[in-house]
Amino acid sequence: MFSNIVVGTDGSETAKLAVSLAADLAKRHGAVLHVVNAYNVPTGGIGAQVAGATAVSHQGISAEASKKLLAEVAQAVSGAKVETHPGAGDPADVVISVAEQVGADLIVVGSKGMHGIRRVIGSIPNTIAHQSPCHVLIAKTT
Repeated sequence: MFSNIVVGTDGSETAKLAVSLAADLAKRHGAVLHVVNAYNVPTGGIGAQVAGATAVSHQGISAEASKKLLAEVAQAVSGAKVETHPGAGDPADVVISVAEQVGADLIVVGSKGMHGIRRVIGSIPNTIAHQSPCHVLIAKTT
């Protein structure tokens, strides 16, 4: 049913839950797991910060640190083919862009940001759910 599954991560505990669920689904369906992390491009000499994907915090990592994080996440996933996608920009936009590029059948996002004021002013899972080119599974991660 699924051949390409996209999931975002920032390395947080809640993101790890979403990655784990996405990895299980990828293994069951023989799908490729596309793991995404977004970061901000530095402007005006200020260092890059994570914009992240799927419950990404603003931990202030660079593009190189994003690549390292994705490599660590990919190494932790066993039994599924994993491709990593660091990208600059808004987290939801980067996840959606990767989903479009790889022809994703499913995006898995964590539920962080789906409650309280963040739900009203906008959250990564909410944006992805409304703009996704494919099915979206919101994993209960909080």
